[in-house]
Amino acid sequence: MTKLRRPHDPPKPMLIGGKQVSTAGEPLISVNPATGTINHAICAAGPAEIDLAVHEAAKAEARSNWRDLQPHQRAGILHRIGEMILRDTELLSHLQMIENGKVRAECVAQVRSAAATFRYYACVCETLGSEITPSRGDYLSMTVYEPYGVVAALTPWNSPMTMEAQKVAPALAAGNAVILKPSELTSSPALELGRIALEAGLPAGVLNILPGTGATAGAALVAHPGVQMVSFTGGAASGRRIASAAAEKLMPLALELGGKSPHIVFADADIEAAVDAVAGGIYEGSGQSCVAGSRLFVQEDVQERVIGMLLDKARSIRVDMPEAAGAQMGPIASFVQRDRIARMVDSARDNGASILAGGGAPAVARLNSGAFYLPTVISGIDNSAPIAQQEIFGPVLCVLPFRDEDDVVAQANDSVYGLAAGIWSADYKRAWRVARAMDAGTIWINTYKQLSIATPFGGFKESGYGREKGITGMRLYQQAKGVYFGLGHA
Repeated sequence: MTKLRRPHDPPKPMLIGGKQVSTAGEPLISVNPATGTINHAICAAGPAEIDLAVHEAAKAEARSNWRDLQPHQRAGILHRIGEMILRDTELLSHLQMIENGKVRAECVAQVRSAAATFRYYACVCETLGSEITPSRGDYLSMTVYEPYGVVAALTPWNSPMTMEAQKVAPALAAGNAVILKPSELTSSPALELGRIALEAGLPAGVLNILPGTGATAGAALVAHPGVQMVSFTGGAASGRRIASAAAEKLMPLALELGGKSPHIVFADADIEAAVDAVAGGIYEGSGQSCVAGSRLFVQEDVQERVIGMLLDKARSIRVDMPEAAGAQMGPIASFVQRDRIARMVDSARDNGASILAGGGAPAVARLNSGAFYLPTVISGIDNSAPIAQQEIFGPVLCVLPFRDEDDVVAQANDSVYGLAAGIWSADYKRAWRVARAMDAGTIWINTYKQLSIATPFGGFKESGYGREKGITGMRLYQQAKGVYFGLGHA
């Protein structure tokens, strides 16, 4: 890719205190990964903008009485945000598509999911109650829930619309003011979300949007003394740095980190359905999903059959420009990430792995300028190989054999990650045993990648801690307070 020039148009401003704020510093340059051309420039926040945003957020929460609004009043605004996201589906899906390369259909689906998330938390906000707790004396005791105050939400580039909704909606429903720092690769959808929130009636300053790099804006935001809680989705290395900074402040933290999810196919499974799910679980979104089923464990009796069917699937996937009719897989979200994937696959090949499909860019002239990479299948390795242990975050599937139930449980759990797992078997008792034995936060049995905003989601081990989604996803952004009413005589 040739060196890009800074665009002539002024950089898109950030949103602080309900106002558009521009900076004179070096902007972020958004590049379309499908073409290698510049989309636009975006103002990048530095320490001064972080400090201003934290001040404005704290002031807005107090001045607007946001935390003390009746739940149905907060819910009404959240519901309107959801409706306006739907109204702007075309704009939002287009911005996501040109910034991270997902195919148009998936971008549209993710915008609709974001709208549904705001509507869901509007309902949770309006209906979720406090608790009267059992008394052990002459008093009435209850638990109430208070917002933290200023919450920082740091989101990744792979699914910006859904990730931002899953953090912003429950944090607002809980009564907090929010500072959203989107990935430097996909900042435009977040800026539009800020605009929509203001239009829907959210008080100015209760939601602030600060594009910037993780090293500068993210680090300053996490370390700021006025930030009282952080929610982060991203890589494990960044998660460790954030956790270290949070520990210095004794600040609560939610981390949703990486995954190397095992997808297990027993010999008695519905093989055709399983292969369809395996292909979707790794190649949808070009494999850029934290729950991508990147380790396929196949029972030895059916390994040859499964691999044959899987190769047919991988080779038939249409890799094309994201807006092309019928496109099933677009480019990797950035050239840096595409090159990282290529290096990992090349290293595996050099160390004896067999590349059964893919393993490089498509040989199609009109795709040469983009960050494309073919659906890839790797075999001839064991579970200890680096390619089977490290998160690739791309369309690369490692196929590994297993003998029996005990063998596959041991292999599948032999990973630092524990985000998700899939199990295919006609024996529901065995599937249940394996599911309970898996060290993972989400288990799919005879299905894969089914996700509900109503079901808590998070990881075990180095995949993070804290649970987003569901009712607990709102409680994540609140702290419990016990209140006692004395009923006896002094």
